[in-house]
Amino acid sequence: MKLVHTAAQVLPGKRKVCLAIGVFDGAHLGHQQIIRQTVSDARQQDALALVVTFDRHPGSVVAPDRVPPLLYSLPQKSRALEALGTDALLIIRFDQAFSSQPGETFIRQLAHDLGRIHSICVGADFVFGHRRSGNVALLRQLGSTLGFEVHGLPAVTLDGQTVSSTRIREAVSRGDFDAATHMLGRPYSIAGPVVHGDRLGHQLGFPTANLEMTGRMLPPNGVYAANVTLSGKLFQAVLNIGHRPTLNSPTPVTRVEAHLLDFSGDLYERELEVFFVRKLREERKFPSLDELKARISLDIAEARSALTTGPRISL
Repeated sequence: MKLVHTAAQVLPGKRKVCLAIGVFDGAHLGHQQIIRQTVSDARQQDALALVVTFDRHPGSVVAPDRVPPLLYSLPQKSRALEALGTDALLIIRFDQAFSSQPGETFIRQLAHDLGRIHSICVGADFVFGHRRSGNVALLRQLGSTLGFEVHGLPAVTLDGQTVSSTRIREAVSRGDFDAATHMLGRPYSIAGPVVHGDRLGHQLGFPTANLEMTGRMLPPNGVYAANVTLSGKLFQAVLNIGHRPTLNSPTPVTRVEAHLLDFSGDLYERELEVFFVRKLREERKFPSLDELKARISLDIAEARSALTTGPRISL
């Protein structure tokens, strides 16, 4: 899949382009319906299947006090979209200047830069452009002028309820990974780069990888048995999400720390993807670091048992 940051970089040549446009956080079943329609159009027309998305949630610019935490990192989302057969991914920088652009201007600029657009596929309730000036009706109007078809697809339902990023966040917030997995159409996971921490894990004898998860949706605090992928390889891990209350920090912050079992090596700046298998216990405060260390040893033993009998993931 080709990754670009401006429509002019797509360079489709003489080929038509079929577009899917959206935030696509989580690339869930509803999003997959949109992408598959786009890919189907492209294959029928010998066209390029192009997904247009953004480098951040638009709400972080237009309504920062109401922006939801993201389910997926940008690399996670890119991998999910590529797996659906996308030929190219256009990631647009969503900043204040872009947010001020009228919806019609946005579509006309895409048409100018891409050449021949055969179709545009979005969700039926999709809105875009300054003050939400663009919608499916505007796309159909522009399509009749610029010569492209428009698909405004209805939401996907599962068990009688609409599949949405909001519902998946709600499932994750209560630790219902099965529900999140069903709506995503793939095992629920979190992913992020490893950043430097305070090396407390090293001091205790259990080095941990601290994941950068700013602005991301996290499961409830606690200790989990998990599978972790690193550069295409699978490792067993114990994951802690929480504030580390034993340390009595005056300014506690939520940390996501993974201790990879039977692993040694430098993980800094490398991306880990974490698949949850079982919650082992709640996070709690221990009277001393020695007692915390003893509990971690038990956590590791319990995690090994859970990971031996728990669900496997395919790489």
